[in-house]
Amino acid sequence: MELIDVMLKRRSTRKFNDVPVGKDELDKILHAALLAPTSMNRKPCNFMVVERKETLMDLANSKDHGAELIGGANKAIVVVADTMIADTWIEDSSIALTYMHLMATELGLGSCWVQIHLRSKNGKDSEGIVRDILKIDDHYRIVGIMAVGHSDDIPQAHSLEDIDKNKVHFMV
Repeated sequence: MELIDVMLKRRSTRKFNDVPVGKDELDKILHAALLAPTSMNRKPCNFMVVERKETLMDLANSKDHGAELIGGANKAIVVVADTMIADTWIEDSSIALTYMHLMATELGLGSCWVQIHLRSKNGKDSEGIVRDILKIDDHYRIVGIMAVGHSDDIPQAHSLEDIDKNKVHFMV
């Protein structure tokens, strides 16, 4: 598959079946994350793989809306960035999440990026909630969580006709 085909096929999947994500599949997703570029190659991101159902359910309740799908995923990968290494943790984490999303698509898996940064649960900061669940220090920041699993409900791929070429502006 060409990269443009993977990009067109990449869709957010919010329903997963019970087929487990294999070790080889997970390794490829994590390799993609570790290959993601970072500012000045500082590599501030760590990747916490969550498989335990109870912890997945806790993460599914970490914000008011949009995290519930984590509870149905086979795995979740929490991207945790060390702010003592880089001040570009938002950008670096976002790139890593995107690389994981694309690799999951390449493998035929369903995935969805769940935003945690700047989100809340009943007025409490979602990042703090996730830090408490995973017992991580305050100098780590969490942009998002990638829910991953096999799915019978992956949305249909986009086509090149779907893109809005009016968003491109040439400056002369």
